[in-house]
Amino acid sequence: MLRSLLHRRLDAEARRLGASMDYLKHIADTSLPAFLAFLGFMPLARYRRVLPPGVYAVAHLVAAQAADCGDCVQIGVNQARRAGLTPEHVRAILENHPEALPARLAEALAFARAVIHRDEDPGPHRERLRSRYGDRGLVELGYALAAGGVYPVIKRALGYDTACRLPDLSLHGTVPARNGLDRPAVSTA
Repeated sequence: MLRSLLHRRLDAEARRLGASMDYLKHIADTSLPAFLAFLGFMPLARYRRVLPPGVYAVAHLVAAQAADCGDCVQIGVNQARRAGLTPEHVRAILENHPEALPARLAEALAFARAVIHRDEDPGPHRERLRSRYGDRGLVELGYALAAGGVYPVIKRALGYDTACRLPDLSLHGTVPARNGLDRPAVSTA
């Protein structure tokens, strides 16, 4: 009965995120203690108190894209859209075009890429972000970067990774926004 309830809740989460939660159903069916341990990770993956939603979404999306090319990136796209980013901003993040972003998002993109890809020193970006959001904001950026890579790794380990596909930025239907208003959603078809 508990597993049936968990499956229903995961189905609702799949609809909200726009991607399958079959790998989490598998974990719940295989080991309830392992599933409950995974639930302990969720607060860290969602922790945001200081950062604006869009800045957090940039970091999460960069990390997801570095670790995945399927459902997890699509979830990151959907979450970025819910955070208020336009399709053009999401595309700029995915294609690494910081010049197409507002300064606060461009700085988050540069920092996230420097940390995840290790292709430049994140120090100067870190200091600008620290001056804007403080050390608490840096902690939250670290959580967003770490969390963005966790899900794809677990899915890949369990054999639930999907074939690579381009993220869908087209607008179909609505996704409930955090403020209660409906926003156009990213199609997950």
